[in-house]
Amino acid sequence: MKNKLNLPLWILVSPVIAWAAIFISGSSFLVTIVQSVVLIASVLASVHLAEVIAHRVGEPFGTLILALAVTIIELSLIITLMSAGGEESRALARDTIFAASMIILNGIIGLCLLVGGLKYHEQEITKHAATSALVTLMAILILTLVLPNYTISHPGPMYTNSQLSFVAIACIVLYLAFVFVQSVRHRDYFVPAGPVDEEAHAVPPTRQTAWISLVLLLFCLGAVVLLAKKLSPAIESGVAAIGAPKTLVGIIIAMIILLPEGIAAIHNARKDRLQTSMNLALGSALASTGLTIPAVAIFALFTDTTVLLGIDTASTVLLVLSIFTVMLSLITGKTNILYGIVLLMVFAAYLFISIVP
Repeated sequence: MKNKLNLPLWILVSPVIAWAAIFISGSSFLVTIVQSVVLIASVLASVHLAEVIAHRVGEPFGTLILALAVTIIELSLIITLMSAGGEESRALARDTIFAASMIILNGIIGLCLLVGGLKYHEQEITKHAATSALVTLMAILILTLVLPNYTISHPGPMYTNSQLSFVAIACIVLYLAFVFVQSVRHRDYFVPAGPVDEEAHAVPPTRQTAWISLVLLLFCLGAVVLLAKKLSPAIESGVAAIGAPKTLVGIIIAMIILLPEGIAAIHNARKDRLQTSMNLALGSALASTGLTIPAVAIFALFTDTTVLLGIDTASTVLLVLSIFTVMLSLITGKTNILYGIVLLMVFAAYLFISIVP
């Protein structure tokens, strides 16, 4: 059932139901099930709304909007949790960025390459788009998560205030430079090439529909983040029951938050739009790091909060392996199922090491 906005009725009511579910009190099994179902509905609604917006504004702006929306809401959650204080909040930004990067680089991209390879044997991507995104992402991740382990001005895996300020500015410059290249200077790198499917030939939604879809998208994504936080005690209980480290809780919550982008990316890979999938995945990874670190730095400097950034040696090895594997998978401009399988095995190794360190 659709209306004048040409949006399904369930899309319009999903944000209302999702926000109502957030305020349901109690921790019973029934409440957990209801909130989990509503969470899944919100994720599906987010994907649909993102596709409506993308169809209106075109590539790469559509994928950029979804990446920025998810990152801003995720960042709000991080700042809120850090404001609550506590010893564990010092490493919250680091753990979130690392988990999101590993999920995107190995899990989401791996699934996209596997799904696309199974259906089409080979898929194409613009080499310049892949290298532009990965070079920028590698610089930001190394500056953010690895270099703090080797500076000597302050003991421990952290920066001094001046170092943190410099890295925050560097992240902003790198991210804005990438957005400029993606959306203005070399926009053609990021536009899918080849034949366009029938779905892309459909009449674009009206401006009113696009704007309303954007507002609904923000509400849905906000609900996804808050429901994930609401369900975290149940997730913690499940993780404790299997005897896994508490870091697995953060990984599961990061997976839930990244579900809208993950589903959208895999959907595009199945439609033989791998370029759009990579725009979503790599753009999200860049936004997650390039915007989160400057915001956390500002918060830390003004509140005199200590922020741990450096990851341990095993995590560094996995991060470097992930970046180079993705780069080698995309650098030729053609992909197949082997690249997807390799990335998914690296992701499995990351999950296994997280559970059995």
